[in-house]
Amino acid sequence: MSRPVALVLRALGLGDLLAGVPALRGVRRALPEHQLILATEPALAPLTGGIGAVDSVLGTHGLEPLPFVGPVDVAVDLHGKGPLSQPVLAATQPDRLVSFACPEIGVDGPQWRRDEHERARWCRLVTESLGEPTDPDDLRLSPPAAPRTETVVVHPGAAYAARRWPHQRFAAVAAGLASAGHHVVVTGSGAERPLAQRVALAAGLGGDAVLAGRTDVTQLAEIAATARLVVCGDTGMAHLASAFATPSVVLFGPTPPAWWGPPEGGPHMTIWHGDRPGDPWAGAPDPALLRIDADEVLDAATGLLASTCSPAGAPAVRAR
Repeated sequence: MSRPVALVLRALGLGDLLAGVPALRGVRRALPEHQLILATEPALAPLTGGIGAVDSVLGTHGLEPLPFVGPVDVAVDLHGKGPLSQPVLAATQPDRLVSFACPEIGVDGPQWRRDEHERARWCRLVTESLGEPTDPDDLRLSPPAAPRTETVVVHPGAAYAARRWPHQRFAAVAAGLASAGHHVVVTGSGAERPLAQRVALAAGLGGDAVLAGRTDVTQLAEIAATARLVVCGDTGMAHLASAFATPSVVLFGPTPPAWWGPPEGGPHMTIWHGDRPGDPWAGAPDPALLRIDADEVLDAATGLLASTCSPAGAPAVRAR
C-alpha cells in the first residue's frame, strides 16, 4: 500500500530553502508515515539530502502550477502568506491544506505576523497547525567530509540591488584580509561573475580567486562549509554559513537581522545600521546598508578570525 503524500511548497531561493529547514523537519516529525515531497527550485534539489526530512523533490519555479498528478493528503504552504501560494497547492486538491489564514480566499489558519523571524514564522505554522514542537535553530545541514580550510569567502552579490553593498567596499575588505595573509576567494552565481571580477580586480586578487560562475550549488555549499570565514550580505551564502556553523560577518540593509539573521549564540556577527525596515526590492542599495563602511567590516572580520579556531572549526562566539 502506498504512503500518503505530504506536499510542501517552498519554490524560492537558496536562503529561503535553508530558512525553511527547521519547519520541514517539523513536518517530517508530525507526519512520519507520509511521503514528504518538497516542491522547490530544481537547482536546489542536491541540498535536500542534507536536510534529512525530504523523500523526493518536485521541481518547480515560483508560483507556477505544480506538475503533480496523484492524491495529496496534506499540502503545506511554506511559501507565502496566502493569496498567491495557497491556490497553487489547492489546485492539487489536498485533503488538508496547512497554511496561514487568508480571509480573501476563505482559508483558515494561524495569523501571519510581519515582525517575526523567517525561521520562527514557519516553525510556528507547523507547531500551531500540526501540533509538532519545532525549533527555529534546528537548521544545521550534514557537513561534507572535507575538513575546514583557511579560505575566507567574500560574496558580494544578492538577488536585489537593495541588499548589495557597494563592490568597492567589498574589495577593500578583501584586500585587507589578503594583505593580512588570508586566502581570499570571491563567490557568486554565473550572472554575478562580472561583479566578482570587479571585486577581485580592485582588491588585487588573481583571477583564480574568482569562483563565481564556476560552482554549482553543491560545490558552493562545500566552499561555505569548509571556509574559515564568510563575509557577505543578507543572501543565500549567509544561510549556508549558518547551516554549517561557519563563522560569518553578514551585512544587513532593508531587512533587519531580527527577521532574517543567523541564530543567536553562533559564530556570526551581523551589522545593521537601520532604525526601521526598508524596501528589500528597491533598485539601489538601502541607506542602512550604505551606512556600513569597509573599515567596520574589516575590523569585524579580523576580530572574528582571531576569536575562532583554525583550521579545524569554530567555537560558538556570540558577536553583535
